[in-house]
Amino acid sequence: MNTDQQRIQNKQKASASANKLSVLPILLLAGYTLLLFYWMFFGFGRTDHPGAPYRYNLVPFRTVIDFATLRVGSPLDRLINLLGNIGVFVPFGLLVPWIRRVKLRRFLVGFVCCIFVVEVMQMLSRRGTFDIDDIWLNTLGAWIGYMLWSGIQRLGWRR
Repeated sequence: MNTDQQRIQNKQKASASANKLSVLPILLLAGYTLLLFYWMFFGFGRTDHPGAPYRYNLVPFRTVIDFATLRVGSPLDRLINLLGNIGVFVPFGLLVPWIRRVKLRRFLVGFVCCIFVVEVMQMLSRRGTFDIDDIWLNTLGAWIGYMLWSGIQRLGWRR
């Protein structure tokens, strides 16, 4: 086999390997998104409350302060609300740039738009509350994930 044929075969193998790798983050993101939708609309004992008023918080930091000062909920509720709203969105910041190169600003704008829609859906379905604090906490989690991805890239791991 000559050198040109070997180069072509190596490129084909590398391309096939890259395609397999690119499917993994897509599957992970799709599965994780479905899991999160379940948690956000049905998990943690959520039920719909037909006829109940819409629940919402438009005052920044109100929920965070209420949970941080234990005005509402138990210590476990505080942990779930504050750290959970951050932590569960870290994978989005890792997976989205793995699937597609995207600048931080564009990623965050898209993420905030999507989370806004989800928060509105929770309120309108009466399976949750529209909470401005959730939007920024979730975005903080996605930003942390993106920063981790950026750090991994700087260390030399490539797609």
